[in-house]
Amino acid sequence: MYLDAFTLSALVDEFMDTLVGGRVQDSIDVDETGLGLEIYAHRQRRYLYLSADHQSPRLHLVEDKLRRGLPKPKPIGLLFRRYVEGGTIAHISQPKWERIVHIDVDGPEGAVTIIVEPMERRSNILLVQDGMILECIRRVGPEENRYRLSLPAHEYVPPPPQTGKLDPTRVTLQDLYGIFDQNTDAKQQVQRLLSGRLLGMSPLLAREIVYRMSGQTNLKAVDADVDAVYEALQGVIAPLADRQWQPGIAENENGMEAFSVYPLQSIAGWHPVETVSEALAAYYGAILGEDAYQAAKEPVAAAIREAQAKLEAKRRSLQRSMTDESQREVLRQSGELILAYQYGIEKGQTELRAQYEPDQPELVIALDPKVSPLENAQQYFARYEKAKRALTGVPELIEEAENELAYLNQLAVDLEMASNWPDIDEVQQALQSRGYWQGKRAGRIGGGKSAPMRLVSPDGFVMWVGRNSRQNEIVTFDKGSGADLWVHARDVPGAHVIIKFDGREIPESVIEQAAEVAAYFSASKDESSVIVDVTPRKYVKKIKGGGPGMVTYRNETTRTVRPEKPE
Repeated sequence: MYLDAFTLSALVDEFMDTLVGGRVQDSIDVDETGLGLEIYAHRQRRYLYLSADHQSPRLHLVEDKLRRGLPKPKPIGLLFRRYVEGGTIAHISQPKWERIVHIDVDGPEGAVTIIVEPMERRSNILLVQDGMILECIRRVGPEENRYRLSLPAHEYVPPPPQTGKLDPTRVTLQDLYGIFDQNTDAKQQVQRLLSGRLLGMSPLLAREIVYRMSGQTNLKAVDADVDAVYEALQGVIAPLADRQWQPGIAENENGMEAFSVYPLQSIAGWHPVETVSEALAAYYGAILGEDAYQAAKEPVAAAIREAQAKLEAKRRSLQRSMTDESQREVLRQSGELILAYQYGIEKGQTELRAQYEPDQPELVIALDPKVSPLENAQQYFARYEKAKRALTGVPELIEEAENELAYLNQLAVDLEMASNWPDIDEVQQALQSRGYWQGKRAGRIGGGKSAPMRLVSPDGFVMWVGRNSRQNEIVTFDKGSGADLWVHARDVPGAHVIIKFDGREIPESVIEQAAEVAAYFSASKDESSVIVDVTPRKYVKKIKGGGPGMVTYRNETTRTVRPEKPE
């Protein structure tokens, strides 16, 4: 789920009422992609959080004082202290229909604008003065985007204007008929058609419109009553066009599923809240620097530890059963000795003492005095056969337990590497899917999932990096092909890294870079040197019955590298 144009418009109105005229008393580096401002406005301290996280970019007010989550400030954090701290919030605006917010500040060194672009995978926060970029959270060079450079000392270029879309606040019934008439895809759903042809139309908003007119969300365009769609569209859009915001959250047995600035009928459990910031803060959780993430991680880590302990106990029990051959043999020998001595066993006798081998100590065999010696022998033989049958499949069960333990170890590393709420949620969802999570059900329907990291080496080789088990599965088997190189830290959970083969021989320098990244995103990231395996992707296979990203491989070569965080 993302911040759409209407939600940002509602935020701008909220900020205009609460922040404009306020003095920026402090700027804070909250985390790697997030900045905070402490603003004194209208005789009250406000805390504004700005995030350029790739999966959950956002901006909103929070109740609690923001904490520093970095040991030293980032370059943009230093410039915020110079240009923004001590300044006054002069104006806050949004380019029409864009998912961008401008915060104008009269600062100590002149007027500056904080530009927040909360767009997934392209999110950024920029500090701009006189149209020139002073600094930004994420630098974007010409190799990534020739049209829009995000680099210091370069002119700020806004996103290209949206074309081919209609204004939903002015669309007519005739316009809507035209949109449906132009559709040639028999499988196209109404919600996708609306979000593709109307400005500011998020998937959630389009789904809400479809649900209100049909009671379902997957209605196909060819089956839709356009008049009914138009009526539902007007019913939802009219209050938004008048800026009559109705912020709220959808919270039910599935967890916190959505936020909106209009009532939701398509998702159960929607209820209003006072402000848009309150809705966003409830959805994304508290923002308190690193400590907030650690607090969120702890119950998930506890669930992993509990599951690991249970699986380890099961594995040890299974391994012990493999070494109990002597006990099974005692059952067989007891039955044979009872048969051999059955005519000497007296009525009511409760035990038999006899040697099976002349050089072995005698066995003390318990007897059931209520049944005959023959029946006692049969009971021992039955227990022996049962013990033999129980052994069948134990090696496979041990292997399954070991694979599951390996997957849990990978999830523990996933959790340690998690740097935002969606990443933590993914680990919780993985535990839930395998029956290890006993708490409140995880998951946010419609929420975004983290994507693998894409890196490009100086000489143009593309690398894909999986930073959790689900991403590892994608990197290895969706992004990777047979001729690519696969890289992974040896004998520890961690990232799968793919180096794409583009027809050129992959140089050793690129392999070492990939190995350093694989070592950094592994359980050995704090070691001074890590052994990393490298093999062609064609030699990597999924483990049958294993969790996502669980693989075996062969024909590997090794590199010993120092873990390095990718730039």
